[in-house]
Amino acid sequence: MSSQSNNAVVLLSGGLDSATCLAIAQARGLDCYTISFNYGQRSRSELDAARKVAQAAKVKEHKVIDLNIGELGGSALTDSAIEVPEEETQGIPVTYVPARNTVFLAYALACAEVTGAGSIYIGVNALDYSGYPDCRPEYIAAFQRLIDLATKTGVEGGSISLETPLIDLSKAEIIKSGTNLGVNYAYTVSCYQADETGGACGRCDSCRLRKKGFSDAGVADPTRYR
Repeated sequence: MSSQSNNAVVLLSGGLDSATCLAIAQARGLDCYTISFNYGQRSRSELDAARKVAQAAKVKEHKVIDLNIGELGGSALTDSAIEVPEEETQGIPVTYVPARNTVFLAYALACAEVTGAGSIYIGVNALDYSGYPDCRPEYIAAFQRLIDLATKTGVEGGSISLETPLIDLSKAEIIKSGTNLGVNYAYTVSCYQADETGGACGRCDSCRLRKKGFSDAGVADPTRYR
């Protein structure tokens, strides 16, 4: 169970970034296990999108794990009483889900130890990251230290690396990269308030970033807007 392992765990939300992240991991010759979370998010269609992306990529195994962090509330993505903003906001937005990436990465880390994976891939991005504190390089570095300290693999001299291939890319660069790797972005859902079939609102922060990314990349936008 070292970094020489050809297995990788990829966090797959069903969105544009995570689908690209999976394609990059596979392009590096890795055998990928994908993991998604039903955490109480309002937009459940992203889980259907994740399944489609995993199936198209022929991953080794795709798991959907049920969590209850949405019951805690505190985010527009999990609490229907909090409106998803349709204008640009300053600071950390109400779409931030408290501790979400920390919880997700903890599960991914457990999965990595069980599967003998030498790496975990997450599609966080420091440029178009909407102000989320758990998408910053400092956070990733801190979690890597936790991985080294808190695992049987690390204690026994092995390693599990936390890989963030999109962290310094613009949305347009991510889309260009994924397009070159054959990602079908029509399968993906990015909208914070997508309907049951994955139809996007076209107005939320995530939709704006996605629209601009396709425009800047000069790639046709396959998103289904309702």
